[in-house]
Amino acid sequence: MATDVPVRPADAFAGPPMPFRPDRPDRGRVAVRLRRLIGVREDVLDYVPEERPRYTRYGVVVLNTALLAGLSMAVALATYRSGLPLTSVITVAVAWSGVILALDSWLVSTTHGIPPGRLLRTVLPRLVISLLLSISIAEPLLFQLFDKEIRQQIAVSNDEQVKHYEGMLIRCNPKTGEVDGSAACHDYQLNVKNSPAQLAKSIADNAAATKIMQARVDGINKAQSGKNSIATKECEPSKQNWVGRHYYTTEICENAKADAKSYHNSSRIGFYEGQLRKLTTTGSTLSAQQDRASASYGPALQRSVAAAEHKRRSELADDGLLTRAHALEAVAWNDWFAALIFVVVHLLLLGIDSMPVLGKLMSGSTTYDRLLVSRFETSRRIHADEIEVQYACAEMEHEVQRHRVQLETTERMHRLEHEHRLAQAERSLKLRAELDRRAANLLRGDRG
Repeated sequence: MATDVPVRPADAFAGPPMPFRPDRPDRGRVAVRLRRLIGVREDVLDYVPEERPRYTRYGVVVLNTALLAGLSMAVALATYRSGLPLTSVITVAVAWSGVILALDSWLVSTTHGIPPGRLLRTVLPRLVISLLLSISIAEPLLFQLFDKEIRQQIAVSNDEQVKHYEGMLIRCNPKTGEVDGSAACHDYQLNVKNSPAQLAKSIADNAAATKIMQARVDGINKAQSGKNSIATKECEPSKQNWVGRHYYTTEICENAKADAKSYHNSSRIGFYEGQLRKLTTTGSTLSAQQDRASASYGPALQRSVAAAEHKRRSELADDGLLTRAHALEAVAWNDWFAALIFVVVHLLLLGIDSMPVLGKLMSGSTTYDRLLVSRFETSRRIHADEIEVQYACAEMEHEVQRHRVQLETTERMHRLEHEHRLAQAERSLKLRAELDRRAANLLRGDRG
């Protein structure tokens, strides 16, 4: 019976067991891409496969934030720019989602491999940037959540502004037509034609101009009458000269008549009389208009007030971003419970939108981060060793080059010395040959 029980399992010699670390690479494409989105290195994560779910969900958080940003932009464009085509809204929303995805991916990827002691001061600046981004994402969604209350507040606020505007128009434009020149009525003046006050002022101005023109015409006529009287007096028959059978006017008479005629031409009495007739006709017309204006000005003023009120209401109908923000502020701080809901929802949206960086601060330093720190330190050491090796190689190469230069210099110096000695020997031979030649010539001369 004992021989039937195997001493070892049947697969004991099937082969060497798989190493405990690193683990097999993850084959899930979606999970790998989500982790790659936040800059996680799979070859390092293989040594801590227990943290794969953590970083996979981290990638999901970043992706969700980008999708939420695109949804927020689409809601904002559809709400505030309702005239935009759907393709433009989708294009801008997708582009904004991509921008937020790139920024959050960069913010998260720069937090990997931070030592525990430097985590807080490294993450805090990134958290500030993330909060700024989250505000731009959360506000349109917040406006959409409180859309009904915001519209009610805008309607109430617009009614109050229109009623105040109407009251100022009525106050600053009385039915008598008198102009209120106070600083409060500077922006509430209406230009209604043929008001009783304007016509009364026009009549007064026309009467004053008529009086002035009448005085001028009377003065010219009086002066003309005086000159005509002088001419008539100087031209009487008693003052004429009798020559033969005819009377001849004197030179004084001719001068008086010429002076009267010249004054008539230069005084422009015809022009001034025409102006006086026009002023008189205008006065009659204005008096008739004043009689009619007392009955027609009231309805005309009411129509102008109604038109200005309608224009003001149309201007307030555009609920832009600032208008909705002021309305949301009024709704939020209307009572303490509304303020509490506003703050809680606002903080919730900000927390969701800033979760990519906030999650890193909450989770702290992980084993993956410590492995990255070790890898960074190893890389730094390897780089430092590589630099030292390169420096040593360069130093030895310089020594070889220095030694080569020294040897070449010594060789060149020996060559130069050898060439110098050869030159000296040749000069000595030439000198000896010259001396021998001269000695032989001297000997031949003595014999001769």
